[in-house]
Amino acid sequence: MVFDLAWLPQLTQGLVLTLQITTACIAIGIVLGIMLALGRVYGNRLISTPCSIYIQIFRGTPLLVQLLMVYFGLPSWGIYPSAFISGILALGLNTGAYQAEYLRGAIQAVNPGQLMAARAIGMSLPQAIRYIVLPQAFRIVIPSWSNELILMVKYSSIVFSITLLDLMGVGRRIAMRNFRYFEVFIVVALFYLALIFIISQLLRLLEQRVRIPGLGEQAEQR
Repeated sequence: MVFDLAWLPQLTQGLVLTLQITTACIAIGIVLGIMLALGRVYGNRLISTPCSIYIQIFRGTPLLVQLLMVYFGLPSWGIYPSAFISGILALGLNTGAYQAEYLRGAIQAVNPGQLMAARAIGMSLPQAIRYIVLPQAFRIVIPSWSNELILMVKYSSIVFSITLLDLMGVGRRIAMRNFRYFEVFIVVALFYLALIFIISQLLRLLEQRVRIPGLGEQAEQR
């Protein structure tokens, strides 16, 4: 088994695109997840029901199907997103549904007596959620969000199916041109492994830094 070092710059470029896609879709997912979680926990039926339906649809259908629907389906409606935008949009909408459920569990893990106390001293419900509930929920949810970030790094590899040259796409192109599938994909796997190891260590440090005494252990058990 021989790996050509001349392939490393191409794989590195693919890794950069993988990081860009992952970062963008996680950011979209965080914003969307917060809105969906708040809608499910604090919204009335007109709000919580559509949020629940959205979550069920995106958690209950394959991510690849969602990606292909965005990339190949939207043009039939006169919308022509690029492959890059399609990848970010599909992955962002998908991870938003999962992040919403993680955050909903974290919100419900906060002692409801704190919300009642905040209301009793004159805070409005939005103020109590913003200043009392969410700061604690964000800390509690970090372990779950860490898992989601790691999963999205790996799930982003499916964007090669819509012609994007991410890490997987570059590896596939190199392998097809040189008929060295085993060697190339071993190196691609090592790239993913190293990336996920670094992310895991950084997230572990973040979790330890913002841990809430008495709640960290509870969050780990969930």
